[in-house]
Amino acid sequence: MKKLILPLLILFFSMSQAQTVKTISTDWTSVSQTIAIQTSVKKKFKVTAYVKVETAEPKAWAGVWARVDTKNDEEDGFFDNMRDRPIKSKEWKSYTVEGTIDKNSKSLNFGGLCLFDGKFYFDKFELWIENDKGVYEAVTVLNSSFESPINNGEVPKWIQGIRSDAIVKVKEYKITSDKSSIDGKQSLLIEGKGIKPRLDAKIGNVEGASPKIGDMISMLEDLKARVERTVKNMSQYEIDYLHDEEANRIGALVMHLAAAEKYYQVFTFENREFNEEEKKIWNNALNLDQGGRDDFKGHPIQYYLDIYNEVRAKTIAELKKRDDAWFAEVQTRYDWTNQYCWFHVMEHQSSHLGQILFLKKRIPPEQKKTLPQELKK
Repeated sequence: MKKLILPLLILFFSMSQAQTVKTISTDWTSVSQTIAIQTSVKKKFKVTAYVKVETAEPKAWAGVWARVDTKNDEEDGFFDNMRDRPIKSKEWKSYTVEGTIDKNSKSLNFGGLCLFDGKFYFDKFELWIENDKGVYEAVTVLNSSFESPINNGEVPKWIQGIRSDAIVKVKEYKITSDKSSIDGKQSLLIEGKGIKPRLDAKIGNVEGASPKIGDMISMLEDLKARVERTVKNMSQYEIDYLHDEEANRIGALVMHLAAAEKYYQVFTFENREFNEEEKKIWNNALNLDQGGRDDFKGHPIQYYLDIYNEVRAKTIAELKKRDDAWFAEVQTRYDWTNQYCWFHVMEHQSSHLGQILFLKKRIPPEQKKTLPQELKK
């Protein structure tokens, strides 16, 4: 195999080490490099790296990954992160991801990733791309064996975190060098601590709950977890952003989910509507409109999530006091069963999660404030 001479491919490394660093909380992290691509024909590529994993967490794993971004942002390119063949071996082994690029390819992103608690070691990354004759030729990977010193978790020539276009660090992971290596004197070590894996995607079997109520609790909790994952790392600017004068802020929508659930608590558990005191607390969140736009801004996202969590804790506690026969009882005021009422709460979460995702994708970058300059005399 030869070093790649660039006849039809124009490749360059796009690094952004000078960017502002944002720290978030999640259960996985990654290191990556990106090269830009231009080719008129379809070509194969492969990324190889040595990896080993030390962990006591059964769900923890590592992977070598590659993603091809296309010129048409609406079209998905190649992607493989080894989820279907996760790396869990304690021994150094070489792993390969193979894919293709073509005339619609814009860039190739590649690197290593890991999930949950454990120590994840990476060494000797290599990238190979076919030439015009169909022969794999090596493309230079900068700091491929992590021999350059790591300072304050920053890996020279690599982007760390969960974004390829910005440095977004994950607070649950520590990134250092380690003397265990395959190539050179050291390798990359990513260590995860204090991460609680999400429950498997299963319905029901909730301790202390009857079968149908257990099904409902698990579905309510799954959707609430999706809402939380979507919003928990959003900035004050993002949760207060107003898409247009008829829209609602994302913070207000989370508050709305809590308010609607609170209403169905009193409706199904106490067979009544909100009283006057409850209306003062919840009506603006329940109805939104201008009252919601006026009231729900200026709070960090955790403010809304804490209220949501408090309401949900009561929902679960009260549902567990009841059984499947209660679920089948009809609320004569609207001729709805209790089960239908809580199904509505569940699908209400789903509906507004879609709205939150729509709004989140349309938030423009925050404009940096600048001090006014003195007028020239």
